[in-house]
Formats: sequence, C-alpha cells, structure tokens
Amino acid sequence: MTRTYAIIGDPIDHSLSPALHNASFAFLRLDCTYIAYRIPRGDLTAAIADLKKIGIAGFNVTIPHKVDMMRLLDEIDEECRKVGATNTVVNTDGKLKGYNTDVCGFLDPIRKRNIDCTGTDVLLVGAGGAARAIIAGFANEKVRKITIANRTQQRAEEMVRFAKQLGVESEYMDLAKAGDSASSFRFIVNATSVGLKGMGCPISTRNITRDSIVYDIVYMPVETQLIQQAKEQGATIIYGWEMLLAQAMRSFEIWIGKPAPYEAMKLTLLGRF
Repeated sequence: MTRTYAIIGDPIDHSLSPALHNASFAFLRLDCTYIAYRIPRGDLTAAIADLKKIGIAGFNVTIPHKVDMMRLLDEIDEECRKVGATNTVVNTDGKLKGYNTDVCGFLDPIRKRNIDCTGTDVLLVGAGGAARAIIAGFANEKVRKITIANRTQQRAEEMVRFAKQLGVESEYMDLAKAGDSASSFRFIVNATSVGLKGMGCPISTRNITRDSIVYDIVYMPVETQLIQQAKEQGATIIYGWEMLLAQAMRSFEIWIGKPAPYEAMKLTLLGRF
C-alpha cells in the first residue's frame, strides 16, 4: 500500500519539498508519494483531522503552522520542545509525534565545514520563525553571544530572552547599525526573507571581512546579494540550499528509517534553480 506524505502550510505552491522527497522515493524505489497541501490559517485543526482519516504517514509543517501544530501533537522530541515549533510529524495509528529538523538542518553545513563555534560571536539578522531554530542551534554549539538585529525591537527582544533562556548571552541591535558592526562578529546569519527572488540585501556588507562566515538561509536565488557581496569581501559562504537539503534529509530519515539519498536530493534541488 502506498504511503503518503505531505507538506502543509500557506502559501505552499513555491515549496520544493515534493520534488525533493518524490525524487528520493523514486531513487530508492519506495512505494511512497509526497504532496503539497495548502491549509489556510484557522483551518489547521480540521485539516489535521482529515489527514488522520486518510492515514497520512507523515508530513512537514511550514508557515504559518509551525507553532500552532504543537498543540495538536501527542508527543514531541527534545529539539521540538526547546524551539517551541515543529516542522516534521510522524503519524502512527492516529498518534502524532512532532520533530524539529530545522536545528540540525541549520547546523549541518557548519559541521560539514568543521567550523568550531565555541566562544564565537554571532550577528543574527531577523527575529521571525527561523530565528528560534538558529538560536537553539548556536546554543547547542556553545557560542558566546548572539546579537539580534531586526526592524522591530519588540520581536528581537523576544528572541533575546529566548537565547538567554538557553544560556547564551544576547542583545538587540538596531538593523541600520548592523552592517557597520559586521567585522565584530565571526558569524553573520540572514534569517529574514530579504534577498528572496534576488531583491535587496539585509545589511551593508562593506565591513564584512575574510574572517567572516556569512550564512544566508534564503535559498532562492542560490546567490543572494548578501552572498555575492560577502564573496567579494573574501568571506566564508554558507548557502541556504544547504540548510534546506539537510533538514529535508533528516525528515526523510525520521519517516523512512534509513539514510536519505544525498546526491539524488541535491541534484533535484539544484536542478530546480
């Protein structure tokens, strides 16, 4: 019997997850399929009940449901509890267990480069949904301090408190000043949507140096303006597609119980760009 998986969210038509997972299923000759299922805000409870009725095997969760989905879970893993959001769910006979693969997805490209984060200073640009997973990831890696630059101070202060709860020193910085201070940080991470579809750069890059590690979680385009300009300054670059691929692979492994086919997923992902 074919097992069905899905991604739920709104909007959903831009998602690359169906292509990634269906390529993996085909490569490993698994009798599985993966669909995109749009669920508007407010319809989540009823839609999850419907997914249970059809025997959905598992699903990914994206905006705007990552936090709200938590109250509909029967069980959560440690990362899920820490971040307060889920992006991967397993359905076992109607019982839903939530996982968060954003944390390990974010850290995977850093670890692949053998970068030691211990005691380092981080500039995190943005305080939206992705910021919590990034802060949790850096807390796991024992960074010294996370400075959060954001358009609105209130959202940033929420993330500052979250970082402190995880034992990491943290403070707010005005977004307009962030670029000027870039050389003070080893890591500069863009967790905003600025740069999506090639539009704009979240901060000034003139003070980014060869010692900087610039990580842009925007994955489309591959070369955002931030990455292009940071490259010209000689910085180490980490691409958004690397995080997307790593978290998708972890979701696959949670559902299927075997390693995801890295090359098949990578070729599919980069082919979409």
